[in-house]
Amino acid sequence: MTSSPTVSATMGVMNPLLGKLATLMGDEYRKLKGVRKQASFLMRELGAMKAALEKLEVMEVLDPLAKNWRDHVREMSYDMENCIDDFMRQFGGADAKAGLIKKTAQRLKTLRERHRIAEQMEELKALALEANERRMRYKIDNCVDSSSGVVPVDPRISAIYKEAAGLVGIDGPREELVSWLIDTEKQLKVVSVVGFGGLGKTTLAKQVYNKIGGQFERKAFVSVSQRPDMTSLLCGLQLKLGMEESSHIREVQDIIDRLREHLTHKRYLIVVDDLWDQSAWNIISCAFPEDGNGSRVIVTTRLGDVAFHACLHDRECIYQMNPLQEQDSRSLFYNRVFGSEDSCPQQFKEVSAEILKKCGGLPLAIITIASLLASRQARSRSEWESIRDSLSSKFATKPTLEEMRSILNLSYMHLPLYLRACFLYLGMYPEDRKISKVDLVRQWVAEGFVSNLHGSNLEDAAKSYFHELINRGMIQPEDTICGEVLSCSIHDMMLDLILSKCGEDNFIRVAYDYKDMAQWDGCNYRVRRLSLKLSAGSATSGTIATSLTQIRSFAWFGESKYTPPLSEFKYLRVLLFEFPDYREMVVDLTAAGQLFQLRYLKVSAASGSIELPTEIHGLVHLETIDIDCRTAQNIPSDIVMLHRLSHLILPRDTGLPNGIGNMKSLRTLRCYCMGKSSLDDIEGLGELTNLRELTLTKSYKFDMVKAGVEALVSSIGKLCDLKFLYLACNLEHYVDLLDSISDPPLRMENLRLGGWPFYKVPIWIGDLHCLHRLSLCVERLRTDGVHVLGQLPSLMYLSLKVLCIPQDNAVIICTGSFPVLECLALRSRDDDATACMGFEAGAMPKLRRLVLGVHDRWGGGSAMPVGMVQLLSLEQIHVDNMSSIHDDHDVESAFRNAAQVHPRCPHVTIY
Repeated sequence: MTSSPTVSATMGVMNPLLGKLATLMGDEYRKLKGVRKQASFLMRELGAMKAALEKLEVMEVLDPLAKNWRDHVREMSYDMENCIDDFMRQFGGADAKAGLIKKTAQRLKTLRERHRIAEQMEELKALALEANERRMRYKIDNCVDSSSGVVPVDPRISAIYKEAAGLVGIDGPREELVSWLIDTEKQLKVVSVVGFGGLGKTTLAKQVYNKIGGQFERKAFVSVSQRPDMTSLLCGLQLKLGMEESSHIREVQDIIDRLREHLTHKRYLIVVDDLWDQSAWNIISCAFPEDGNGSRVIVTTRLGDVAFHACLHDRECIYQMNPLQEQDSRSLFYNRVFGSEDSCPQQFKEVSAEILKKCGGLPLAIITIASLLASRQARSRSEWESIRDSLSSKFATKPTLEEMRSILNLSYMHLPLYLRACFLYLGMYPEDRKISKVDLVRQWVAEGFVSNLHGSNLEDAAKSYFHELINRGMIQPEDTICGEVLSCSIHDMMLDLILSKCGEDNFIRVAYDYKDMAQWDGCNYRVRRLSLKLSAGSATSGTIATSLTQIRSFAWFGESKYTPPLSEFKYLRVLLFEFPDYREMVVDLTAAGQLFQLRYLKVSAASGSIELPTEIHGLVHLETIDIDCRTAQNIPSDIVMLHRLSHLILPRDTGLPNGIGNMKSLRTLRCYCMGKSSLDDIEGLGELTNLRELTLTKSYKFDMVKAGVEALVSSIGKLCDLKFLYLACNLEHYVDLLDSISDPPLRMENLRLGGWPFYKVPIWIGDLHCLHRLSLCVERLRTDGVHVLGQLPSLMYLSLKVLCIPQDNAVIICTGSFPVLECLALRSRDDDATACMGFEAGAMPKLRRLVLGVHDRWGGGSAMPVGMVQLLSLEQIHVDNMSSIHDDHDVESAFRNAAQVHPRCPHVTIY
């Protein structure tokens, strides 16, 4: 298999630069012979440097002169690419037509223009010559030749996802902690879990939270982090407790008052994860009323004094996390590397034991090293011995932060070079943040970190990068659906390493207020990527003191009344704003139309409004527009002229753009206000044959006429390559129209039609053999309709909302149906779904999770689904108690009794 191109922190700019030089040598610029000649020269000079750079990137310790040269070439490459970008822009960009270039070339006959271009190219040539001369003077190639060896690239694409619940050795601590919490004591009890970073405190807390959370009326899991924004943290706690948002309440004391009022007289379970200091706890704890209802709080921290303070100075409520026992360490290590200890080849057993001993029983260290070894597929014993020798023997007896970082650094140094820039880019995000895979993938592509090997789509290649980082233990999977990881998080110790590397390589600068940026003005290197992570308490006035003209990615998290001068972001590729949901922000994007190099634009300000530019047709490189806001100005009418735009997520109150049928490059389209769309534009959806994902909802303020619905159904039938379709138009008057679709997209993988009610299960759904996720709403559910769904060979998740289940016609799930289904959610509006469902032996053989709704008509324990004991893989039963007369305790008791007679004793949770 062909090796992936090198995309390290340095090569992340070198490769795009070489690509643009190749463009200058193409036919489009053949009229400019002098330019092509200089581009050819630069290609040769940079090519001579590239091989040395690739080898320097895998050396853990660099000679100071070699490091100086590498850093110089990195910054030179940034400046060169900017210069070429400016030059290309004069010709209409990389997509300029030959005729336009010819006309422009004619205009360049003036002496001044010729001199200016000649001077620019000569400057670039001089920079390249100087860099290569320094390479010779420093004898860089000799430094490379004396290195200890190059890490081979293992371009593995598939990933193996393992849930945190499977962590070996956690069962004992979980049950012990549960016994501390579930006792007869009625007073509020706070339990602190304390231990060194990487011991698995968060994982343990999540396990306990999941196990006992169903026994509490209110529950929430919140992360604090080292720099907590108390306003955001407490507002987030409100949302997780199911409280309604109150945008006008932003003072910490007011939020605490609302929380106390909400929790008073309720039994609650709160996890406060990753607490770093007593002052933060002093504020958070004020939100927890002590009213004798048996409420519980779990705090995780690395610091003993913080743990002691949080649990009210009660040492008996401090749970000390300890390293894993030897057998648990062995199981975790061998399962991850070989699948089992018995599968370990004999020649690796001794060195494996030595590596394990040096990991000191820390799960993070074991998982990190095991993932590294698994990714290298045990090529030779000498390689394993080299990794063993890199680990400090002192770590086994007395782990320190510095030694733990050395273990994580070892995994970083063994990353294939094409993953390094992508991994470091995670430093753009704040601590304890859940990061969307889709967002990361599109940002990596926009930055030029991804190469399309073997003709694959760039985003598909980027997804494989994401999967490999998961597989190597560098990032942690979060949300998972049908085996696909949708988001990730970063352990705080890994994030510390990332930010350290970003500082060394001038890859990303992070600022927590404007004072941080003021310190950069005297630095040797320009800021190339900037992440502002502002909190409510940080300085929110002033200006960005450092030059913005060289920034390629800009991310703004937090809140501020100050709007950065976007017009100065001359070379910006990625622009990301993410503001708290509780703030009514006004985001001024009117200057964004000038950002010629922009590829990716996302604004998340759910409670705010967006001011958009009037024209954006000049953004010829733009690939993603993602606007999540309450209100926005009208989308620029010339958006349909963006022929590279692949992903368009429209603001909530915006209909389809006029002329959307011209946007042939779109692969993703989301419109949340179909009622504002014209009939012509609904018909135009059928022209978007490259669409893979389509989301359409209708605002309650607007109606769609029958002709519009018919046009919509017709358009969907033309989208042959559609893989994801979400319709939530609530068109009760046109139930039959989608029933009769004659040519559904047969490649559909995810179909969500919960907001479009059907009389019965549509027959055409039975033709969707690739479908693995389905949400459906039907008026009447009968066995024949369920049989259609049960024959789908790939269906893993099924959510059925039923308006009526005939009492005289129980729905029977037959033997052999739903062969791979893992989750079934069944809810009804009026009748009780549980009483009308039955399972034959051999039905749903892989079902692990069952979600059922309970209403007023629920008949108690006698109305349980018939044959539930036949679901031999069942692990979890989730019950939505939507009844006004049945108490949660009675519902829980009935389902727990049913679970006790089940062979697997599934866990029961009541919502």
